[in-house]
Amino acid sequence: MSFQILGTGSFLPEKVITNEELSRMVDTSDEWITKRVGVKERHVCTTESNTDMAAAAAARALESAGVSASELDLILGASVSADSISPGMASMVQNKLGAKCPAFDINAACPGFLFGLEIAAGFFSRGTVKKALVVSSERMSGLIDWTDRSTCCIFGDGAGAAVLGQGDSYLASELHTQGGNDVIDIPTGWGNSPFYQVEQNKSCVHMKGQETYKFAVTSMVNDIRSVMKQAGISGEQVSVVIPHQANLRIINEAARRLPEIAAEKFLVNIQEVGNTSSASEPILLDKAARSGLIKPGDYVVMAAFGGGLSSAACVIRW
Repeated sequence: MSFQILGTGSFLPEKVITNEELSRMVDTSDEWITKRVGVKERHVCTTESNTDMAAAAAARALESAGVSASELDLILGASVSADSISPGMASMVQNKLGAKCPAFDINAACPGFLFGLEIAAGFFSRGTVKKALVVSSERMSGLIDWTDRSTCCIFGDGAGAAVLGQGDSYLASELHTQGGNDVIDIPTGWGNSPFYQVEQNKSCVHMKGQETYKFAVTSMVNDIRSVMKQAGISGEQVSVVIPHQANLRIINEAARRLPEIAAEKFLVNIQEVGNTSSASEPILLDKAARSGLIKPGDYVVMAAFGGGLSSAACVIRW
């Protein structure tokens, strides 16, 4: 017993920042951003909190699934940008939804949603839950150095969620971590102690682009091939691939190295939303589900990579 996805939901803030607007804030241009990253615009919070977005996406997922908050047995939250360290995002979502189940957060950076699915699968396999919610929400605009053109053009804000029920649709998974902060780092601001003598980096995203690119492409290709083999499916049988929306060049290169899967099956929305970290996969999954790109019985492959360095992939039968 694993699970099946009963419904999906997503939320994007109303405020949109285009490349042209960004070029008036920092030394960049639409041409530079489009060529290097593939983003044309991104949504950013003005009054919405991380919890607000998560709760909105979760409510839409519950509505899609036809499930009430009172039926949930577990809430898992994935985020690197929760409003507070404690209580965690999942706890705050539980409160907003009016649910009464255990809730806790996962910090696995961009693959966080996929790590959450794997954790949920463990609860289902033990028979301790019947319905669960996995929600990812990221307010990356609060973690960006808006004077650094190499990072501020990439990220956006948003949330996505999935309601899970008992079933056998979670067919295969792959999780990896190679610990270290030398490639991607988001330091926390532990500056209150008058006794701590170590200088700390600025609390924002620090990323080495070339190293991230190499890790991302290699991990995505290897992880997708691994989960396809585990699930016993061919590239022709894959209906859609939901790749992490970090960089269009990364997605295109991974697709090129996976010729067994038709390139058009790799879905993208990075042009409109940017990199929303762990919310990337559920936002795109919700869009694909609601637009009819995924049909019952379809094989859906999801793959993500990010800080940790971590990567993950899975195969789900819709």
